[in-house]
Amino acid sequence: MENFIDRKKTREISIGNVKIGGNNPIAIQSMCNTDTRNAKATIEQIKRLEDEGCEIVRIAVPDMVACDAIKEIKKGINIPLVADIHFDYRLALKAMENGIDKIRINPGNIGNEDRIKAVITSAKERNIPIRIGVNSGSLEKDILAKYGQVTPEALIESALRHVEIVEKYDYNNIVVSIKASNVPFSIKTYSMLSQKIDYPLHLGITESGTVKSGTIKSSVGIGAILSMGIGDTIRVSLTGDPVEEIKVCKEILKALNLRKFGIEFISCPTCGRTEVDLISIANKVEEECRKINKNLKVAVMGCAVNGPGEAKEADIGIAGGKGYGLIFKKGEILKKVPEDMLIPELLKLINEL
Repeated sequence: MENFIDRKKTREISIGNVKIGGNNPIAIQSMCNTDTRNAKATIEQIKRLEDEGCEIVRIAVPDMVACDAIKEIKKGINIPLVADIHFDYRLALKAMENGIDKIRINPGNIGNEDRIKAVITSAKERNIPIRIGVNSGSLEKDILAKYGQVTPEALIESALRHVEIVEKYDYNNIVVSIKASNVPFSIKTYSMLSQKIDYPLHLGITESGTVKSGTIKSSVGIGAILSMGIGDTIRVSLTGDPVEEIKVCKEILKALNLRKFGIEFISCPTCGRTEVDLISIANKVEEECRKINKNLKVAVMGCAVNGPGEAKEADIGIAGGKGYGLIFKKGEILKKVPEDMLIPELLKLINEL
């Protein structure tokens, strides 16, 4: 299907072995919720994230013990590692010395000019990207006083201020993010920021909530921003297992036709015409489809009314009847099978395609 989203082309940068910006696909990111000082637990969680499709992972670096763990963590994982640094410039220097692939820091919050210069110089020597992360809850006092409250313009001024600090030292290996928990606010802010800079943008709705509510909020916010052609990396922030964040990221990108991750599954909502146990069939088929890495669209429909015709764009699908179902391909009926054989027959045909 045609992709109707015209992505803004930003500068290309490398985070370890992952390229973002330019013509590169939107990268999926998450953050560990383990204690970074426990390298074993952190590695185990990152491996689970990798298995689900995470491409960049961030860790909190609150002290030097966490910095020391970076070496061991790096040895046990395959994706780029990002250090989340706040206030202490020495943590940034040590993290880079220990092999971190990117640092998330606000240059204006780490002290005097000498400290800022030391961090940027170290990053420049190692070609380590700096992600400038501005948050609605930590706006500089002078900017807050100027605008009277947190506004898109205030956050953008803060972000540009930090960008200028890095650029001052002739370094432009930069990623920018502006995080807020309000969806319309975030959409407007990213839209305005995208017009002012050509650095890659990292998208997210911060503090979005638990797995259910956070999925909805993040999907609306991140999806709306991506639909404007804005964004080079994304993270869905959920209160829960970070593996769930990756699942949601993939579904957002699939829904917008920005990336493909195996089978695209569609199903109807059921209605009074449905005479098979469509809900359990759909859940089982979707679960099985997650295990199949094929570029296919699979449909599970409730009846002949919205079956082969409505889902004719599907590569393969089923439409329920009374105790039986029709299997169709591109809208053409292939066969009629008993309800208890629908799933096995459908999966067999999927694997044959």
